[in-house]
Amino acid sequence: MRSLRGKLTLANVLLLALGIAVATAVSLMGMRHYLLQQIDAELDKSRRSLAHSDLTLRQIDSLAALAIVRDRFVRPPMSAPRPDSLFAVVDARGGVLPLAGFPPTESQRALADAIGGPAPLAALPEPREITVRDASYRVVGVRLADGNYVLVADSTDALHKGIAKALRLDLAMGTLLLALLACLTLFNVRRRMRPLEDMVETSSAIAEGDLARRVPSSRETTLEVEQLRLALNSMLHQVESAYHTRERSAAQLRRFVADASHELRTPLSAIRGYLQLYDKGMLREPEERKRAWDRMNGEVDRMGRLVDELLTLARLDQRPELRLRNVDVSRLVRDAAQDLRAQQPDRPVTVTADGSVLVCADESGLRQVLGNLVANVRTHTPADVPVRLGVERADGLVRLCVADEGPGLAEEDATRVFDRFFRAGGGAGSGLGMAIVQGVVRAHGGKVAVRTAPGQGLAVTVTLPSRAPVPP
Repeated sequence: MRSLRGKLTLANVLLLALGIAVATAVSLMGMRHYLLQQIDAELDKSRRSLAHSDLTLRQIDSLAALAIVRDRFVRPPMSAPRPDSLFAVVDARGGVLPLAGFPPTESQRALADAIGGPAPLAALPEPREITVRDASYRVVGVRLADGNYVLVADSTDALHKGIAKALRLDLAMGTLLLALLACLTLFNVRRRMRPLEDMVETSSAIAEGDLARRVPSSRETTLEVEQLRLALNSMLHQVESAYHTRERSAAQLRRFVADASHELRTPLSAIRGYLQLYDKGMLREPEERKRAWDRMNGEVDRMGRLVDELLTLARLDQRPELRLRNVDVSRLVRDAAQDLRAQQPDRPVTVTADGSVLVCADESGLRQVLGNLVANVRTHTPADVPVRLGVERADGLVRLCVADEGPGLAEEDATRVFDRFFRAGGGAGSGLGMAIVQGVVRAHGGKVAVRTAPGQGLAVTVTLPSRAPVPP
């Protein structure tokens, strides 16, 4: 009974039982009232007939042809212990008088004893309920012209027996209906609650590790249960996505820590090695000490750049506040192209950045994006490979593209180009440049995409909104 099925079934059964009880009571009361009205109507008709005739006891005895007296009252079956109708003539003190030569019967004497004085009964406007020899009667009294009284009574035993039978029938049918309702309610509630059982099974399966499990759809369900199913499936999808995101972030963090440790261990090992050589006096010649000093300075610079890039990524992960203002992207592209020409005069550089293309952005961040993209081209492609830099405005967006005609990347390398410390083919650099590019672009509310294939070069497209990004 603690289950929802049991409670709903009990509630339905109790409500139906209450309804049956009320309907039975109303119907039985109505039937009793109707039958009593019929009996009272017959008694009232007999009383009016006797009262309007101005009869005396002697006239009643002499008028044997009076149908109402002869057929109904004068010849009652003497052997009936409880006749349906009683007729008696009493004097003013309540004594029973003989009628038509017949001595008073026990039933007539019992009727006279039950009413007491006949005068108050005759004065009543409606029939009175009495009990004669353990039987219920409705009785009226009529005063005759000679001062005697006529008592007329009709039995109500048939009425009470009929009501008792109707009550037993109603109870039997009500019990059958309650049992049938309980069975139907259990079956229907079980069918309607099947989606809830599916939710319990799904939750248990997810708790055991099956994150892809979802609550199946049911052919017969209610609106509220279907809404609950959709909301639960949506929540489970979010939980699964969050779990996978956390696992992916944890894996990236572990790989990041391992790569950072490896990258920092290399310069530290080189510096430690040269210091040990110096401490043991193995660097005797000035050229050897100078070379060791230059190598240590180089490793320190490399480690400093690595730490700076890690700090940049850490700040980007924390969603820093950008210093937004109108920036001419065309000017930044031309400046980056000019820097590349100065560093590699033999490299063909094509620039498509005419006019002014303004965007609300952080100028230092965009310069860092262009610097990293150009540095990738300078580091990973031969010095004579052509490079194209361009910017355009379309559909309220600003697209900045840096493309080269170098060796390009394989598909598996292209999918990891934005991973931290990833270097295609184990090339030079820290492997953080493209990760910084992606972080800066996302901080501006933009996107960065890569198009490449082996032998077809690498094209990086940065898409920025022309308006200020919405803060997170």
